[in-house]
Amino acid sequence: MSKEVLLSIENLSVSYGPIQALKGLSLQVNKGEVVALLGANGAGKTTLLQTISGLLKPTNGNVLYQNQDMVGLGTEQIVTKNLVHVPEHRQVFTTLNVLDNLYLGSFHHYKNSGKKEVEKDIERIFKLFPILSERKLQLAGTLSGGQQQMLAIARGVMAKPNLLLLDEPTLGLAPIVAKEVLELVRHLRDEFGTTVLLIEQNVFSSLKIANRAYVISHGEIVKSGSAEALLNDKEIKEAYLGQSVN
Repeated sequence: MSKEVLLSIENLSVSYGPIQALKGLSLQVNKGEVVALLGANGAGKTTLLQTISGLLKPTNGNVLYQNQDMVGLGTEQIVTKNLVHVPEHRQVFTTLNVLDNLYLGSFHHYKNSGKKEVEKDIERIFKLFPILSERKLQLAGTLSGGQQQMLAIARGVMAKPNLLLLDEPTLGLAPIVAKEVLELVRHLRDEFGTTVLLIEQNVFSSLKIANRAYVISHGEIVKSGSAEALLNDKEIKEAYLGQSVN
């Protein structure tokens, strides 16, 4: 049985002035998957996520989400379609407490769902992120780096995403905290059915939780396949996992 395609990128090109950041890039994300984007700094990974979420406009190509082209729509329109982008560097509202950050995540569906439904969503979030429940009245800016990252992801989940774009969720975190964050990503897929497009600096860890992956180099897809296949790929091992393969 064929899988339902949730996101399809077709021949996408994006430029910053004379510099072409994406060059005819194509990929797809199926419903219920975690798909990892691998590549060196400057390869075009963040540019791709920003284009999907409407922060950047392509010079060519299509971004089809649930069979609708997102190109030309504003970010505020895209997020109402349950496509949510959690950018790098956390970007929580530091002067607001944890609970208020979560309420802001539900902004677009609050008026339709009502306060009681949003409160149920928050309770589900607290079961997934127990530390946030313990610190719900604490200012977000006083949380540790790992806790702020969990809050950024939780706020994104409050928007009820069908597709969650995660940009470097473990950047700057201690290894044990980074592992916990990635396990939460796995849990979002397995327990909540959330589809995730993931940029992650730790290639080995991201491939361990991903279904499939794409490798981007200089704005182009140069390799793709199942996560398991790429974990055993000679070039991937040498380039990203620090393993010399004879």
